[in-house]
This record gives sequence, structure tokens and C-alpha cells, in this order.
Amino acid sequence: MGQDDPKKPRSALGAQVQRSSWLLRWALDAPSRWLGKRSSVGQDLAGGADGLSYLRHLARGNRTPREVNFTKIAPTSPPILLIHGFLGTRGSMYLLERRLIDDGFVVVSFNIGALNVRDIRRSAFMIHRKIERILAQTPGQKIDILGHSMGGLIGLYYVKKLGGSARVRKLVMMGTPVRGTWIALAGVATLGLWSTSSWQLIPRSRFLDELAQGPLPSTTEVHTIAAARDWVVPIETTRLTGANATTVPLGHSSLVVSEDVYKRLVALLRRDANGRPAEPAEAADDGEHHSDHEGG
Repeated sequence: MGQDDPKKPRSALGAQVQRSSWLLRWALDAPSRWLGKRSSVGQDLAGGADGLSYLRHLARGNRTPREVNFTKIAPTSPPILLIHGFLGTRGSMYLLERRLIDDGFVVVSFNIGALNVRDIRRSAFMIHRKIERILAQTPGQKIDILGHSMGGLIGLYYVKKLGGSARVRKLVMMGTPVRGTWIALAGVATLGLWSTSSWQLIPRSRFLDELAQGPLPSTTEVHTIAAARDWVVPIETTRLTGANATTVPLGHSSLVVSEDVYKRLVALLRRDANGRPAEPAEAADDGEHHSDHEGG
């Protein structure tokens, strides 16, 4: 016992130094941990900025005609159709569209109305006709769909119920209430019987039960991206059996605004059927053009 006593102070001193070192590191890391990009505060601030950006572009409305070139589309990078959500506009998808175009993707969007109160089935049929016109001008016979919120349900109904699985290579649903969302009651309360789509978005609606019937087609790669801070469409309502699920620590509007989400989307779009990165899309700058300006 006597021989061990001199060692105890040194051991205690070492432990104290280790604790002090740990406390020092903890204190130095606190700013980035509490206020950094990945922190709760940082994510909330990013979500707020994304929300403002979303609203600013939302105000662009639906009248955004432009020319689209379909002549240089590669089989590994088919055209992309963007579908906005309820109370959204083509403008709300502007930043996502602009980024995709800058990276060489061929992108089209469709005016389904800022206040899309029509039956989601009808919107899906409108998308069906739109896609047939697009593919009639392309060398390939496939298209990718990126749908935000209710736009994802429109794409899913097209794929599952209208034969779209033969046309759609990848369907990506961002913040889509596959199992419904109670926030739809706000639409019911304000629009009532005039808003068929609001009633269809309520959990266990007849439409959602119909959409849930049957498995996803094996010919279409389906992905869901949910936002952990989404109070409009909570994570659990986005879950879809058979789909590849991703969650990001952001909010509902961030899904079409955030640069981090965009990077995930591009990586997903450029992966081939075997999970390998495909060749990047090349910007099309000559040949025939097509105007994607349509009314809803």
C-alpha cells in the first residue's frame, strides 16, 4: 500500500488534465455545435432563409415560358419534368430548375395552377398528355419526374395508375404526403367543396387508399426525400413501401431551395440502374426547340 501512495497524486493530476483538456475542446467546439451549419439553430436559420427564397420565387407565378431543346438528350440523362405542389407555382420551383439547367439537364415544367383545387387524378392525366408530347420530340422514351409536395402524388398516380411506369425512369417525391397530411384541413376550411384536392390530401382519404393499392412498378425507380423539420408534411406521412427514402434536417420549402438537397438530387439523377454515376448531362444549345408554356 505504501508503494502505491506516491502514484495516486500523479494519476489524479493526469485525470484532471484530461478533464480540463476535454472541457477546453468542448468549449471551443460550442459555437459550431450550437450555431454551425449542422446545429439546430443553424438549420432553423437556413430553413427560414430557404422559406423566404421560396416565397420570393413563388411570386413569379406560372407564366414563365421558355424554349427547351430536346435534340441532345442522352439515354442516361432523360428530360426532367418538375411538378409543383398545392399553393405552389412554377416559380416556386425556379431555383431548382435554374440549377438543373446550369448543370446541363433538360428541364420542363407545367402550369397546373397556383390554387390547384382539381382532382389529383385529373392533374395526373394532364401530366400524362404533357409527357406524351415531350417524348414525341425526344430520341429516348423515358423521362424523370421531380414532384414537390402534392406534385409528388400527381407523379405517383401517373406512374401507378396511368401507365406512366413505361415512361418514367425515376420518380423523386420531395415532401410528399403519401399518407396524407392534416394541414389539408386548412384547405377544406377555406375552399370547402370547391377543393377536391384538399379533401384528397386528408389521411385515409378514398384517393390515398386507392393510390396505396398495389406495389410500385419495378420499371420505375422511386425515391422519397423528407424534411425532418417539415410541419406541413411530417416525415412519417412521406413513407412509401418499396421507395428509397432519404431524410434531410430542413423544412418543407427547403426541399426545392437548399443547395444541399440539390446536390443529393443531382447525385441521384446521375446514378444508373446499377448505382454507378452516369455521364453528366450536356447542355443542349442548338437544334429544334419546344415551348413549355401552357395553361392549367
